[in-house]
Amino acid sequence: MTRTAGSTALLTPELRTTFFYLTFYMGPGAAVMFLPIWLAEKGITPEQIGLINAVPVFAILALNLVVGRIADRAQDWRQVIVVGALIAGVAPLGLFVANDFVGILLVWTLASLPGGGIGPVLDAATMRLTRRNGSDFGSIRAWGTVGFMLFNALTGLLVVWLGSGVFVPLFVGLTMLRALVSLQLPRFRAPPEQLPISSLSPSRGSVRQMLAQPWFVLPLLGFCMVFGTHFVLNAFASLLWKEQGISEAIIGPLIALGAGSEAAMMFAWKRFGGRISARHLILASAAVAVLRWTAMAFSPPVAVLVLLQLSHGITFALGYLGCVHFIANWTGEDIAAETQSLFTVGQQAMSVLAAVAFGWLVANWGAHAFLAAAGMAAVGAGCVAVSLRLKQPKAVS
Repeated sequence: MTRTAGSTALLTPELRTTFFYLTFYMGPGAAVMFLPIWLAEKGITPEQIGLINAVPVFAILALNLVVGRIADRAQDWRQVIVVGALIAGVAPLGLFVANDFVGILLVWTLASLPGGGIGPVLDAATMRLTRRNGSDFGSIRAWGTVGFMLFNALTGLLVVWLGSGVFVPLFVGLTMLRALVSLQLPRFRAPPEQLPISSLSPSRGSVRQMLAQPWFVLPLLGFCMVFGTHFVLNAFASLLWKEQGISEAIIGPLIALGAGSEAAMMFAWKRFGGRISARHLILASAAVAVLRWTAMAFSPPVAVLVLLQLSHGITFALGYLGCVHFIANWTGEDIAAETQSLFTVGQQAMSVLAAVAFGWLVANWGAHAFLAAAGMAAVGAGCVAVSLRLKQPKAVS
């Protein structure tokens, strides 16, 4: 009896959420590593690969606007997360029979929609849970990156050992694992006997009122542009690196190295995240992104790629955490998921533009397409700088 109670007590809401984050990005980790190569082996052109990556994101744009609002009005955010994870566990089964461009595009879109829809809800719900309990969002979210990183590396090795036919069963198995783990998620909202965080830190206005303030919108827009440049890396890096003569056994660990840098930044966030304004951190991530993509454009050797991948913790994780905390600083629980979903919509919109444009650029320019990504990140940095001129930050805003 005592042992059972003690064991249950160890499964805190934070730990149960951490288990889910660990599985949440395993499937995407495998896809980033091998989906472009798998598609190319099936005769899919670079332009079509860009569309296969872009169309699901475009479809998620409209879905997120609805899902965030539904989640904020549900009894608990958990309900929406579990339903989405279960659907996402079944949809990828169609990959076993899809062989042409249209079939793969349809199945990949249906498989991507549920996971893409619940991602911002999960982030918003976890942020509110950790702020209420005094725990650390970054260290929980970091385990999602660990899962992503693990299957970046493992997928490359499995393909080398077992052949490309292992990709689809592996991806389907990982999405089903995520669905099963979602069933143990905790409730995220404050119980009735606790004061909701929205009462302690209410929103400065409705979602529409917040979006009407340029100082609030510009930093998020700026990072959305930086995020879009990372989508180019996800969609084409493995293909470009293979064309440079780098083997899958090296490509997987290279991608995993970036994810490892991301995880390290998230684990370290609590040490400095509250000491520097969120917008200054977002600006730093954009500035380093300009340098990273400029260097990537000149097909550097593996030793340099290692250094560039290590910068991922700054170009992505630092900016992402800065935005999530920026949103939490200025919104309450009443609009948490909807605002986070709108921010995700912005990221996805920029990803659509990047994927479609860079499909053509990669086909014609090869790795030099990363110069356009550097320019896009520079514009994002400018947006954050304008916001800082419009409204000086508080200590954590």
